[in-house]
Amino acid sequence: MKLSMLLWLTSLMPQPVADQACLATTVYLEARSEPMNGQLAVAEVAMRRRDRGNWGGTVCEVVSAPHQFAITTTPGSFDVSNIDAFHKAWQIAGKSIQNWQLPVAQRKMVVPRADHFATVAVNPAWSRNHHTVTIGEHAFYAVN
Repeated sequence: MKLSMLLWLTSLMPQPVADQACLATTVYLEARSEPMNGQLAVAEVAMRRRDRGNWGGTVCEVVSAPHQFAITTTPGSFDVSNIDAFHKAWQIAGKSIQNWQLPVAQRKMVVPRADHFATVAVNPAWSRNHHTVTIGEHAFYAVN
């Protein structure tokens, strides 16, 4: 399925399902080749940003904020074709949303306080002195 079609479908879904679809798509685009902890960490950053409200009030708004996640930088013609990887991303998204419904003290965190990430191949200016952990090909940062 083309990315543009998948994102259009989220506009028709009820909010809880749309959020899981948006988060799964983000995990798929950002980290489908990463270990489970890396995928959970990407989802955690999006959920933390949603809670803070600076990037939007829903997961779909957060991951669709300009130039923040791969959903906005990947061409709409991109084919989401690895069904197994998308299924895994869907499960991780659901698990992350459920985890985030728990009281803060009971949540299982992979990257505590992290609200940004980048591939280890780049060194963004905003990342200086904020590094928390590296998982797979991503470094996670507590910037805000």
